Amino acid sequence: MKSSISRRNFITLAASSALALTLNNVHGKNINNFDDQQKSNNFQKFNKNQTLINSEKTDNGTLPNLKFSFKDAHIRYGSGGWTRQVTKREIKISHTIAGVNMRLYCGGIRELHWHKESEWAYMIYGKARITALDVEGKFFIKDIQAGDLWYFPSAIPHSIQGMEPDGCEFLLVFDNGNFDEDSTFLLSDWLKHVPIKILSKNFNLPEHIFYNLPTTKNKYIFSGKISNYNEISNNIKKKDKSATKFYHNLYKQNPIALSGGTVRIADSSNFFISKTISAALIELQPKAIRELHWHPNNDEWQYYISGTGKLGIFASSNESRTYNVKQYDVVSIPYGMGHYIENIGNTLLIFLEIFKSSYYSDISLNQWLSNTPKFLLEQHLNINKKFIKNICLQKNKQLIIS
Repeated sequence: MKSSISRRNFITLAASSALALTLNNVHGKNINNFDDQQKSNNFQKFNKNQTLINSEKTDNGTLPNLKFSFKDAHIRYGSGGWTRQVTKREIKISHTIAGVNMRLYCGGIRELHWHKESEWAYMIYGKARITALDVEGKFFIKDIQAGDLWYFPSAIPHSIQGMEPDGCEFLLVFDNGNFDEDSTFLLSDWLKHVPIKILSKNFNLPEHIFYNLPTTKNKYIFSGKISNYNEISNNIKKKDKSATKFYHNLYKQNPIALSGGTVRIADSSNFFISKTISAALIELQPKAIRELHWHPNNDEWQYYISGTGKLGIFASSNESRTYNVKQYDVVSIPYGMGHYIENIGNTLLIFLEIFKSSYYSDISLNQWLSNTPKFLLEQHLNINKKFIKNICLQKNKQLIIS
């Protein structure tokens, strides 16, 4: 019996050793180690986020996560395009704002729908057609292009369609960090939950008319046909057309032009319908900075359109953090935290500063110090008189410094 057990153990051990050797050969090295490709991929990813690995010497303390990239978000596909979102789920500190990045192919339609949150949008690329019904029962339709904005107040029903030649891509912003793109009120979703006899009564039509309504999958984002704009618009009687301007041509307004870049501000003072969202589109030249500042109106939600930059945030209590930022990155900066943005690339750094607020506002560190009495500054900063003299000449807000 003893000999039999020993032999069985020997055979088992030999088989196990052979299996281990085979697996080791398949992986090319010890299976408990990353292979060279994995190491290379990790290094490249870490290198892009080097401020997370090798922080600035001025960084200190532990801040909550303030940054997430749309590139790391789950993508929901439809026959007419795709969508992905960054909400409070991805950035827990983002209480006031949630964002959706959506792409509609040419003819692709974001289904007729509405939601409890107000919707503000920036067109990143291409052309789109938006429609809505206002609270007076009047219809709105408009073709828009890259750089344009739109705003639909809470519960206003609307649709979006990608136009020729290549559809569109846009950023949607909602005035609630808990917003979920999958929880909107869809036309097809509602009708499939209404008894056919009720639909028949509501629309004063025979029941058989509704037999082919979608009953399983919602439309959501689907392929559609593009109609002639003039034909649609001309068929709407003047008395039925909405007088509400749901859109804004951001690039047609005169920018605040500075040596280091430009600033375009859109809030309820010039985009009248936008009562809950204000924003600034910033274009920074290489090496220029968005000056040291903070905002007194609400948390700031940033979206990076193009370029590469460095964002430094001061959180009080001896805590500070620096981030590398690039296209598709989202950063949520809590209310009152001081910060700056530097263009560290060779091209324009373009980004949006967005707030749940009817107005845009910021406080400039330069402007504050330049208006503060000299004797008070001297006692605070232990710095020479050249700084005091220079800062006192900068009584106007800089916004961007080259």
